[in-house]
Amino acid sequence: MNRSEWQQLSAERIDDARTLLVGAKWSGAYYLAGYSLECALKSCVLAYIERTGIIFEDKKYAERCWTHNIEDLLGLAGLAVERERMAGANFTFGQNWTVAKDWSEQNRYRMSTQLKAEELFDALTDHTNGVLPWVRNYW
Repeated sequence: MNRSEWQQLSAERIDDARTLLVGAKWSGAYYLAGYSLECALKSCVLAYIERTGIIFEDKKYAERCWTHNIEDLLGLAGLAVERERMAGANFTFGQNWTVAKDWSEQNRYRMSTQLKAEELFDALTDHTNGVLPWVRNYW
């Protein structure tokens, strides 16, 4: 997949999560909201590769990209330091990141509550302090 495809998938998954929230399908909404972030970060990883050429410097880099872990993807995209800076300067963003980073692909096998699904969705989509708007600056 290319950057544009990851970006489109991220947008579709957050829209799917919104629809599931309206339909009171909390588990699916939670899972797809987090998956939207994963897709957005994978677009950032590709942008980082294009910018740095790291794939030619670290032969294991591409192998490490086969992950669903949000923190790992953030590091692979070269955004960990910038995220720390932003979280230090913006308390609400930091709280939103704390919610978002705990998502795991393993949630597809778990039930979620309304509160948890709405909390993740809001942390990701808040126009001012949301994780997805911030990530989109780098994809």
